[in-house]
Amino acid sequence: MIEKAAIKGTDTVLEIGPGTGNLTIKLLESAKRVIACEHDPRMVVELQKRLHGTEMLHRLTLIHSDFLKIELPFFNLCVANIPYQISSALVFKLLAHPHKFRCAILMVQREFAMRLCAKPGDELYCRLSVNTQLLAKSDHLMKVSKNSFRPPPKVDSSVVRLEPRNPAPQVNFIEWDGLVRLCFNRKNRTLGAIFHTKSVLKLLAENLKTQRALAGGTVADGMPLLPPPVAAAAATGARPNPFASALAPPLAGASSMDVELDEDDDDDGGGGGLKADLLPVRALVDEVLAATGFAEQRASKMDLDDFMALLARFNAAGIHFYGTGIESGD
Repeated sequence: MIEKAAIKGTDTVLEIGPGTGNLTIKLLESAKRVIACEHDPRMVVELQKRLHGTEMLHRLTLIHSDFLKIELPFFNLCVANIPYQISSALVFKLLAHPHKFRCAILMVQREFAMRLCAKPGDELYCRLSVNTQLLAKSDHLMKVSKNSFRPPPKVDSSVVRLEPRNPAPQVNFIEWDGLVRLCFNRKNRTLGAIFHTKSVLKLLAENLKTQRALAGGTVADGMPLLPPPVAAAAATGARPNPFASALAPPLAGASSMDVELDEDDDDDGGGGGLKADLLPVRALVDEVLAATGFAEQRASKMDLDDFMALLARFNAAGIHFYGTGIESGD
């Protein structure tokens, strides 16, 4: 991991979960400074004892806290063997950091690594793949056998490299994730099938109504839309965080964009079985899918440019996607 990180003598390196300090010492041998965040008080004491009386201790900043709750300091690199149970939340917290770092070299559970790096058409290509690759270039560097550890864990690990995109993509991540979540709800169904379900059309109709109400208009008067996070920020004086939905771990809770798609949820294919209030939204959806040519496309085969084009076309039609949390790991 040290070799893959290509640490410079002027670098400040962030380490997450240093434990007893084996990796920390290697980092301190190469870097100017190491910032280590450790939640376990026993490990904090152990690391302090291990470095007591050494020159390295003066170049180590040890933060005793939950990594997901701290405000990230400036750093050039992140090198860490990260806790598997918080992998997703940790990755997106790093990628949401406003000060762009050079890269992160992370050891993670192998299946998680393969999801991070999966490409369209791969079996493990999922919402995590799309969201990660929107924000960073992801590369699988090497596989690490579980037998390399004592005691060995139950699964193999992998080392991945994440390089944040600079400049960051000009997209509101909350809205992006809302669309991607819907598309990957059933990733092997066509977008036409997904967006024609009554539950999705009802969700889009309610969202459209809310958007226009926030803008001071009605559903029918064609008023411009005002995203809820922006409206809320304007009312409170707070600054909206476009990456907020990425900071919650998967399976943490429900979202307004989380829907269950059942087989009996489909309309009759032409909108004849829909209530009158859903017909205008159905018409907008049909226009978007026809214009983009994505009606028969599946999320599992779509790349970043495809999702960008789809979101832009939906927005142009007045349809937005805003959620309040993250539910699915896909």
